[in-house]
Formats: sequence, structure tokens, C-alpha cells
Amino acid sequence: MQQKPFFDAPFPDAPISDIDPYEEHHLEDPREFHETLRRNGPLVWLTRYGVWATGKHREVTAIFKNFRTFCSSRGVGLQDFKTEEPWRPPSLILEADPPEHTRMRKVLSSVLSANALSALRAGFEKEAEQRVDRLLGAGEFDGIQELAVGFPITVFPDAVGLNRENRHFLLDYGNLVFNMLGPRNEIAARAAQRAASAVAWIAEQCERENLADGALGGDIYGYVDRGEITETQASLLVRSLLSAGLDTTVIAIGNMLRCFADHPAQWQVLRQDPHRARFAFEEVLRYASPVHTFFRTADEDTEVSGVPIREGAKVLLNIDCANRDTDRWPDANVFDITRRPGGQAAFGVGIHACVGRHLAALESEVLLQTLAAKVRLIELTGAPVPDANNALRGYRELPMRIEAGE
Repeated sequence: MQQKPFFDAPFPDAPISDIDPYEEHHLEDPREFHETLRRNGPLVWLTRYGVWATGKHREVTAIFKNFRTFCSSRGVGLQDFKTEEPWRPPSLILEADPPEHTRMRKVLSSVLSANALSALRAGFEKEAEQRVDRLLGAGEFDGIQELAVGFPITVFPDAVGLNRENRHFLLDYGNLVFNMLGPRNEIAARAAQRAASAVAWIAEQCERENLADGALGGDIYGYVDRGEITETQASLLVRSLLSAGLDTTVIAIGNMLRCFADHPAQWQVLRQDPHRARFAFEEVLRYASPVHTFFRTADEDTEVSGVPIREGAKVLLNIDCANRDTDRWPDANVFDITRRPGGQAAFGVGIHACVGRHLAALESEVLLQTLAAKVRLIELTGAPVPDANNALRGYRELPMRIEAGE
């Protein structure tokens, strides 16, 4: 592989590091990179990419909230849309700023209202119960394929109104989207090759005529009929819904299974009080964030915690490091579902927080409550296989078994 260029520090005495957080072993095990972030203060200059980086909770959340200075419209990945052509039309939600972002988010938030999500619960519960019952008699199985992927890939596309053919393209496309937030490395190249057929399929599925009536995707097009958005905007909002509601959910459920397999005492706490499932999922998000990195771009000269940031500078926000910041949670490295993990940044913070987070929480909560009601033991039967991704942190395989209990 060609040697990466090195970028000089933007000012004398700037804290610098030549670590490459996108090397595969760092993506699979980020502890060395996290230590680099913690050791160098609030921000560190990464010479490999010419960007600032922070893993401190205070700085990560402050930058997320300061959307006027640290914009999203220039891309939430390593690429700067002001100077480089985006690889696809930018997201109207994730890669847009007010006022356009506000208008588009209002539409998607309305479609994903509390009433709309409540109407989905019964179907989600039925699928979760059938799936868990089948796995209870299966012996060893792969928790990623059977639960983390199998459950949401069944219920979520139905909720959106997608047809049942080629749904695996959803995963291929999502894998590409998140990998393209990083450098154009071998991991991104593999994702692009795997998703070669998925990109066109996704675009086709987002069109009105391919969405079932009465489902979430069709509801978005209702705003076209009322003259509030265009057909093109509706198609892009459906695409945003597909990205927001599946990939991070898949990763989060896999991480959730690993957390409880590694912490059987916490599983018993949940079994004694299944209504704690929502708080337990929030703790999973804090302890094992499905998204490890988003970027923001300084849209003007500014400073963060005394560090001068020039206009155009990219800032890497390392979410999983921030969610383990002992300045925010003194026992941050302890998995404890009895805590109230308020302030965790797994789905972002501020106006750009993931619009599909409540849908993801509903899917995960339903599955978690079903498991808690039926399963006495969650146990790993082999070594988990991590899945290196430029923006997500989860597993490719999770060999495990579950055991029934009252």
C-alpha cells in the first residue's frame, strides 16, 4: 500500500500524533487510539490525515451542539464537500444545515412520531417472540446473523414498505455509506465492491411506486402531495430513513448481546426487571457505541478548549472514546444497566442527533424484553469476530447459545 502523506501541525507546540485510527487493527481494537486521544489533551492533530481529533466527552458534545461553527453540510466524514465532489447526493438530514435541515428533519420526525412507532410495536413483538423461541432449541448459533441482522432486516423493511426481494442489499449499502465516511482505504474499496449492485437498487426502492401504501416510506410522499417537499426530496428522505433505521441498529443489537454475555450478573438484573430494558439499551449505547466516529468542519476560524481551529479544518469526534470518558462517568469502564447514562453521544447530540434513534430503540427494546422474559442464560461459545468499519464498531460473527428459563 502506498505510504500515506503526513501533514504538518497547524501551529508550534500543537499536540500531534502519527497514529492511523483507520488501520484495520485500530478499527477492531481502538484502545491504543483512545489512549492517544486521552493523553494529548482536549484535541490532537493527526498528521496522517491533517485533521483534529478529540475523544473527550466535553469537547465532543460541545462541537456537536455548535452547528453554526462546526457545520455538517461540508460532510460528516473525512471528505470536505466544499472542496471535493460527494460520492452520492448528500443526505438532507445528516449532511445539511439549517434552515434546510430543519425543514427536512421536521418531515421525517413527523413520520417517525410516537404514535407511528407505537403502531409498529405489536408486529415487532410477534417477530421477536417467534425468533427467540426458534433459537432456544437451536443450540449454538451466530448471534449476528440470527438476531442482530435477522430481527431488524425482517421488521424494519416491512415498516418502511419495501418489497421482500433483495433485502440483503440494505446491509451492503449501509456498509458502504458508513465506510465512505473514512479514507478511501482497502476497507472502503471492499465495501464499494460488495455494494456494486446495491446502490442502484436502493435508489429504485426509494421511489414512490415501489413503496407499500400505509407504511413509513409512503407517509413521506404524503408531504409531496401537500406541497411541502418535492419528489426528489422525498426519495432522499426515504434513503435517509433506510440509513438511520437499520445499520446502527444491527450493530447495537450485536454489541448488546456481547455486553450481556460478558456480564451475566447484569443480565440477571434485567431479568428481574424487564421494564428496565430501555435504560439497559442506553447503557449498551454508552458502553459499546455502534458509531465510533463522525466529523464536523469548522466553517470559520474558532477555538475549542484553547486550541485554535482554522476555517476548513476537519475535526474527528470519537464517540466511543467520549462515551468512556472518566471525567464524565468516573466508572465509565463499568457496564451497569442501573445507571442513568444521560449524555451518552452514541446517536449524536444536538440538532443532528440520529432522527431514527427512537425506532432503533424500539427494535432493540422489544428484542431485549423478549429475551429477558424467555432466556435465563446468554453465553458465548467462541471468540467474537470483529468487523472493521471506518465509522461503525461491531462484530461480523458472534457464536453463542441461549438457554430457556423461568
